[in-house]
Amino acid sequence: MSDSVLNMALALIIAYFLGNISPAILIGKSMGVDIRKEGSGNAGTTNVLRVLGKKAAAATLVIDILKGVAAVLIGRALGGGSALLSPDTLALLCGYAVILGHVWPVVFRFRGGKGVATGAGVLFAFDWRIGLVCLLVAILGFVLAKRVSVGALMAAVILVPAAFYFQPGYELFFLPISLVVIFMHRSNIRRLINGTEPKISFKK
Repeated sequence: MSDSVLNMALALIIAYFLGNISPAILIGKSMGVDIRKEGSGNAGTTNVLRVLGKKAAAATLVIDILKGVAAVLIGRALGGGSALLSPDTLALLCGYAVILGHVWPVVFRFRGGKGVATGAGVLFAFDWRIGLVCLLVAILGFVLAKRVSVGALMAAVILVPAAFYFQPGYELFFLPISLVVIFMHRSNIRRLINGTEPKISFKK
């Protein structure tokens, strides 16, 4: 087995298990709460905000973003040596792995978050311009609808066009990230259609 293949395997494994680090679950447990059994049941920033408050939500958000950043940096550090293992290609593959690890963490019985914050970390680390466009669109969606899910879905939709503009040739590499985020928001989409999706609150 070539060193390049070993580097790819090592990078992907590290990225996946990096994604398994779930601040929402760990912070919840430290406060005597299983976040997956409270609120929406999602191990992500929005549910942590609703159940545990602003400080816990802020810590969750920052750690989840940093996971995505770290995965891309690992991919770029170990990439190189072949067309398949160019730093950018392996960086995006590690981005997939860390998001999959976040959404379906084996150490937490495959019940994680929805991949938004970790995905944002991947985007900003890979190309800050793509990350910024998605962030601005997400903020616009949130401001208009007062629902985080709307912002996340709008960002997922704009992701591939933004990648096409800033990283032509790599746009289809971003499609799986967009699809995972949309898939994980399927219950939110149903509630939005039914008019039962709750608005965000910053009272805690």
